[in-house]
This record gives sequence, C-alpha cells and structure tokens, in this order.
Amino acid sequence: MAMLDQVIANQKKNDEGDSVYEHIEKKEIHKGAATAPPEIHVTRNIPAGTGTDKIAMGPDGKPTDVKAYRAELEKLVHSLDWATEDGRAQRDAYEKADKHRKDKGELIDATKTAFLYTFLAREPRGDRMLMKFKMEPNPAYKPTSRATAIFAKVQGVAWIDEQANQLAKVEVEVTDDISIGGFLAKVYKGSHFMQERWELAPGLWLPTYAQYDFDGRRLFMSFSVHEKTFYTQYKRIGPPKEALAEIRAELSKPALTTGDP
Repeated sequence: MAMLDQVIANQKKNDEGDSVYEHIEKKEIHKGAATAPPEIHVTRNIPAGTGTDKIAMGPDGKPTDVKAYRAELEKLVHSLDWATEDGRAQRDAYEKADKHRKDKGELIDATKTAFLYTFLAREPRGDRMLMKFKMEPNPAYKPTSRATAIFAKVQGVAWIDEQANQLAKVEVEVTDDISIGGFLAKVYKGSHFMQERWELAPGLWLPTYAQYDFDGRRLFMSFSVHEKTFYTQYKRIGPPKEALAEIRAELSKPALTTGDP
C-alpha cells in the first residue's frame, strides 16, 4: 500500500524533527486504584544533542523557584556545550543515540508487514478528514527481534490524515500477556495505549496527548499504571549549537538575572 509507505516515511521525519523541538509535558499518573488522586509531573523537555533534558516546572508550566530553575538552565548550558564538541566521548554518545533512532526506525518499518490493515471508515476531525483502519497481527509475519515479536500480541486502530498521509491517532490493545526485561516483568492482556498527533509545524506532526492503561507484574509484585500525558508549547530550539545560544539568551533575561519571578 503506497499510502502506508508514505505514512511510515513521514513518521520517521517526525521523529527527526522532534529532536530539535522543545515542549512542555504534563503527566497525570494513577498508580493502583483509579479513584486515588493522580500524581502530577510537569517538565520542560529540551533536546540536548544526545538526549533530552527535563526541567521540573509548576502546574501552570512555569518555574516555581526561579533560582532553582536558573541552576537547571546553567546545567543544560554545560550539557549543550559538551554536545557541540568533537571528542571521543561525544562521538560515542552520538553513535549510541543514532543506534536508538535506527532501532526505532526499524520498528516503524516493521509495522508495514507485521499487521494487516482493513479500511473501516472516513471520519472528520476539525477541518480534516481521517481514514480509519483496523490493525490485526499478520500471521505470516516473522519477527526479527524481541521488540518486533510484541506485534503478534497487540491489535489496534489507526487514523491517517487523508491529505497529509500522517498518523493522526492510534489506539493499541494488548491481546496476550507480554514478557519484557528478560521475563522479569510482564504486561497483562487488556492493557491499552492511545496517542493523538497534530501538525504543529509545516509537515511536522507531533504528539499532543497520550494515555497508558497498563496492568502487570514486576518480579513478584503486581503493578497498575494509568497515565495521561499532555504535550504543549512546542517550540523549535534547534540542534545543540542553536539551542545553546537560545538558552544563554534566556539566562541573560532580567527576570532570571534578578531572581524575580
């Protein structure tokens, strides 16, 4: 299916674009009983070359302690400065990050043959039209890794933006228990994942909302995680050299210089 090839190619481009965009991430985490109040964690997530720096923020997405926030930005400056250098340690770190991206890309590629896609309907979302597909495991698919073997134990629904050939929404359900971490942990049948994506820059579709509802066990302890994540305030900050200039400029602003909120 030519459309699926384009969706996969676009998804890889989105992952590359995500590496130069910062955003605010708000997590609402329920552990155990769903009636318990959630833990709220808000962070400013900033790409730092070989990883992502996460700085704790207040519930409103703003710093709660300007001095502590400034200290975190100063640490980030050192990390970005290090990432711009050309040394053995930096090359090793970038090679590790590149391998992670390659492995993720191979997983995305595998979805083309790991699932059978059945068209269900066309549905509007705002002023866009989405094509809805059912995803079922392909019995003829031969996994190439432990990661791709998971595809045989999940099914779901995918919504594709008809005009852009971009993944707009996906829902996945675990249909059989999945062992992870060398059988030290297990995710139970019935666990669920959902993610929504929107175009946040021309040709760049990034997550705006995700929800995990997982039950399982780790060693001999059962766990239940119900997590909602909201992604907002996306802003291009660029690769390390550009990001370094941006963060240094932010540190020079009066509010951070004087310590006034």
